[in-house]
Amino acid sequence: MSDACGCGDDKPTGAGEAEEREPERLWDVSEIRAAAVAGVLLLAGYGAGWTGAPRPVEIGLQALALAVGAWTFVPSTLRRLAKGKIGVGTLMTIAAVGAVILGEVGEAAMLAFLYSISEGLEEYSLARTRRGLRALLALVPAQATVRRDSIEQAISPAELRVGDLMIVRPGERIATDGIIRTGRSALDVSAITGESVPVEATTGSDVYAGSINGTGVLEVEVTTTAEDNSLAKIVRIVEAEQARKGASQRLADRIAKPLVPGVMIAAALIAVVGSLLGDPATWIERALVVLVAASPCALAISVPVTVVAAVGAASKLGVLVKGGAALEALGAVRGVALDKTGTLTRNRPTVIDVAATGAATREQVLDLAAALEARSEHPLARAILAAVDTPRPATDVEAITGAGLTGVVDGRTVRLGRPGWLHPGRARRHHHRHAAGRRHRRPRRGRRPTDRRDRGA
Repeated sequence: MSDACGCGDDKPTGAGEAEEREPERLWDVSEIRAAAVAGVLLLAGYGAGWTGAPRPVEIGLQALALAVGAWTFVPSTLRRLAKGKIGVGTLMTIAAVGAVILGEVGEAAMLAFLYSISEGLEEYSLARTRRGLRALLALVPAQATVRRDSIEQAISPAELRVGDLMIVRPGERIATDGIIRTGRSALDVSAITGESVPVEATTGSDVYAGSINGTGVLEVEVTTTAEDNSLAKIVRIVEAEQARKGASQRLADRIAKPLVPGVMIAAALIAVVGSLLGDPATWIERALVVLVAASPCALAISVPVTVVAAVGAASKLGVLVKGGAALEALGAVRGVALDKTGTLTRNRPTVIDVAATGAATREQVLDLAAALEARSEHPLARAILAAVDTPRPATDVEAITGAGLTGVVDGRTVRLGRPGWLHPGRARRHHHRHAAGRRHRRPRRGRRPTDRRDRGA
């Protein structure tokens, strides 16, 4: 939004660089610290004048405030001017120079103080988004286990090569994108895709960096390096978006392009024509007043304040905002379309329906399922256990990878698992009747089919 931003001229900050110098608090931003120092010096200068201190002391303090505040934008303004680019900083610099020529050093210092605040707020809003990127990159584990020459070894994800065979144990995060060559498990991909429930993955399934493995051991063939995996691409997209400015953020610069030469031409005409018709000193002074009055302080500071407030509020809710352009696009949204049921969930699966056959009751089915799940580490076990008041654990529980569980309850062998592994019996006829009855029924609000467990008892 300003000259100091340099947006579009510089490459996006790398993730490693951002981690080294990322400001965590507003005070950590150098422009904000400079603005604070300039504000203190400016107040001290005005205070010196109010208390009757010598004029040189007052002017000296105000000049120091001007120098500190101007440090945040004048150097970048001059660099952009050398490239033929004009922005708000150009007009602010001209206004400050004009105020000094008029002898109003305090006014020039006030302009620099306000503009340095806007520069600091803009930098802080970008820093908050970059901190979100760091959290995203933290999804990649520090080490990955690979099998090379029949030997398993732990290496850094950056050392992974396409074709390597990663060994992913239960509970571990996947270091980079790949294809499962051996094994079956349920993957938690909520941090990557937003999927509310774990996704079953087996031989031939694609897996993505940052996913959390469930209970099975997987052998994954690496298909992308750490620099080109799905997480890295997300980071690059967000970093590129940070360089984009929204219409409001560009507004100041759009206004500044015609405003700066227009104001300068107007000031020159006032000085020249006025000097021909009257006292040159008076009209030159009036021309400088026009330059100072034309400085858009309010316009320069309003947009960064708004962006910082919005980005901060979103980050508290766990939302990563790419920048001002994304915020403005969101402000124009009047309707949201979701691609499937269950896209937006609380990520807490629950039991919403129990189908019993014969003399079995809903409570008996849940009781048997919970007895087996009490010894299970399946990601959906908590949903079934939560539906029973006091689950009684089964004995001799055994997990059948990719199928389900077997155990003993009250001396009888019980199985809980997916269709195909269990013989459906009368449950198949009940399921068909139940499904047919629902075809013409309007879906109930709040139902989330994606949260249902793909197991039968």
